[in-house]
Amino acid sequence: MESPRTAFRPTRSLKNIRRLFAYLKPYRWHFAGGLAALFVSSITSLALFNHVGHLIDAQSGDSVLDTGRVVLWLGGILVVQALASFARIRLFAHVTENTVAALRQDAFSSLILKPMVFFSEKRVGEITSRLSADITSIKDTLTSILAEFIREIIIISGSVLIMAWTSWQLVLFMLGALPLMAGVAVVFGRRIRALSKEAQQQAAEANTIVEEALQAIASVKAYTGELFEMARYGKKNEAMVQLGLRNAGFRALFATLVVVLLFGAVVAIVGFGASLVAQGLITHGDLFKFFLLSVFMGASIGGLAETWGGLQKALGATESLFELMDFPPEYPTGAKKPEPGAFNLRDEIHFQNVSFAYPTRPDKSVIQNLNLHLPAGKITALVGPSGAGKTTLTALLLRFYEPNEGLISVGGTDIRQMDLALYRSRIAIVPQDIVLFGGTVFENILYARPEARREEVEEAARKAHAHEFISTLPQGYDTVVGERGTQLSGGQRQRVAMARAFLKNPDILILDEATSALDSVSEAMIQDALALLMQGRTTLVVAHRLSTIRQAHQILVLDKGRLVEHGTHDQLIARPDGLYAHLFALQSRHSVMALGES
Repeated sequence: MESPRTAFRPTRSLKNIRRLFAYLKPYRWHFAGGLAALFVSSITSLALFNHVGHLIDAQSGDSVLDTGRVVLWLGGILVVQALASFARIRLFAHVTENTVAALRQDAFSSLILKPMVFFSEKRVGEITSRLSADITSIKDTLTSILAEFIREIIIISGSVLIMAWTSWQLVLFMLGALPLMAGVAVVFGRRIRALSKEAQQQAAEANTIVEEALQAIASVKAYTGELFEMARYGKKNEAMVQLGLRNAGFRALFATLVVVLLFGAVVAIVGFGASLVAQGLITHGDLFKFFLLSVFMGASIGGLAETWGGLQKALGATESLFELMDFPPEYPTGAKKPEPGAFNLRDEIHFQNVSFAYPTRPDKSVIQNLNLHLPAGKITALVGPSGAGKTTLTALLLRFYEPNEGLISVGGTDIRQMDLALYRSRIAIVPQDIVLFGGTVFENILYARPEARREEVEEAARKAHAHEFISTLPQGYDTVVGERGTQLSGGQRQRVAMARAFLKNPDILILDEATSALDSVSEAMIQDALALLMQGRTTLVVAHRLSTIRQAHQILVLDKGRLVEHGTHDQLIARPDGLYAHLFALQSRHSVMALGES
């Protein structure tokens, strides 16, 4: 039995079709012209077969038309058909390219506006694969499959009309097989659509494995995981093969049944037509024309199996794509980019009775009834063992997620009541794992404030002590950093990220162990830069190395999502039984041991 997800839903399918065709509306006249050209090319194809019959009758003396006139008509029809075919392809290409471009842009814009919970539930590889595969399927349909489907309908309808004009007895004889073929098309079409959608999902999952393995290739090789990844991909690949074979089997059976039924009918028609010729009811040319049209129509009906399957696949792709796009965004697509200084968050921050569990793990509470106060313009450090909830707190402050209970306020205002784009425009984060874009160093720093001048970018780099190493790069600020910034060292990426924070000039600053990727010399060199960056800003520092937060105005110690201690470094160290003193002693002991071994 088909699942509700893959079962045929006519109402939803029609809604998706109307929604897809809304993208065609700006190009409706080009589309109408393409349809007109398609109609002309299809009719001229039928006219060719019709005049071939006249040519036979002219040769045998059964027609009032002479051979020369028939040949002239055939030549004119061929010219018209060639021009119509060119116009059809050109007009449909114009419609398809523009329609797909608009759909692709809307899909990307929709995805980039999705909240973090969306990306927590879905893997990026799956999303990108579905986006690519679904749009490609839709493009193929608009480019050729839809036109071919309409052409086949015109051919079949036109053939029936011409054949009925030629001999109504033969048409009635032939149409007896059509209800059976229509029933076959409905039954098989439903199953082909379900299998096509399932195949798209399997392809997305396979592409996700490839993307994950290649993105983490260093880890794969370090842990000699090549064989594991090969086996993982091989298993999914085999599942795709089996599903593809099932899909092909249904399509092959569908096509076979249609062809057998159709050409069986053609053989019967020829036999019946021969008896009509013998009775003088039709001419030899009529019978030959009827036979050619039957074969032509039969080929079109046989082609319907393939085009119908392609349309079902496109319907599945459309539904899959719109499912992704319909997930609610964080804020409206048309939201304007905030103006610099249009919003001010230079005020104290409160976490009041905040509790939170990730949507993917609703049974595991990460933050439990937490109350925190971050003074305005001061440095607050978060410490605690792994899994204590430090990074989660920064995600909540950035509104990547909303608390399940309680509220977070800035200056007494619930942050959920603030415009999200404006709110985030006044916050900068320097994460532990720096990811740069694949453009130039200049573009990566400019990302914080695209309207900034080049002098401002360079000044921000100087403050982050990044200007020195940038100047030594082959093209300076115009050097391409490579995918995810792989052309730069970890410390260099960290300084570029700090330069980006300087350029943004935020009210709230989040540092997630911002010096973790630096060696001791580099770390010491940029401590003054960090001091300048934090000056006058409400700063939240997620600290793993406790030696870096001695000067914090307050230190909040978390454990299992709860606040267990708070105070300055000296105050917390003075509590020998406290968690902070224990963590600090462990790190100090490890540092001494490391120095001794060196």
